Amino acid sequence: MPKIKFSAEFEINASAKMIYPFLSTPVGLKEWFADDVNMNEDRSFGFMWDGVKNNAMKTAQKTNQMIKFEFMPPHGENSKDTAYLDIKLEDNELTQTSFLKIVDYSEAGDAKELQELWNNLIDKLKAALGTK
Repeated sequence: MPKIKFSAEFEINASAKMIYPFLSTPVGLKEWFADDVNMNEDRSFGFMWDGVKNNAMKTAQKTNQMIKFEFMPPHGENSKDTAYLDIKLEDNELTQTSFLKIVDYSEAGDAKELQELWNNLIDKLKAALGTK
């Protein structure tokens, strides 16, 4: 299945320092992003959705600024076209809000489905932050 690159930006009424733990830790990610998230022995993240585990490596990180996960292809597949999730945070000190910039490169359907999925995920994140 071909991958598509989806980009979106969301405003959240919270500081980057408050949001970042929800993006970078298994406990935080489990609150809004996946059914379950754990850290594997090789320091990769195990994301569970609908009973299916997907492993990803944290390939880039700047505290309170950005994080990137690259998803490992299923066993037996050797793909140079790996799925990834890139999240950037920008604080607006004037309004005391943050902007979450998402780039989701995956096989997760079409742009309309991904927009709806991310709208729902960001609503869950806002609820976990207590900003909804």
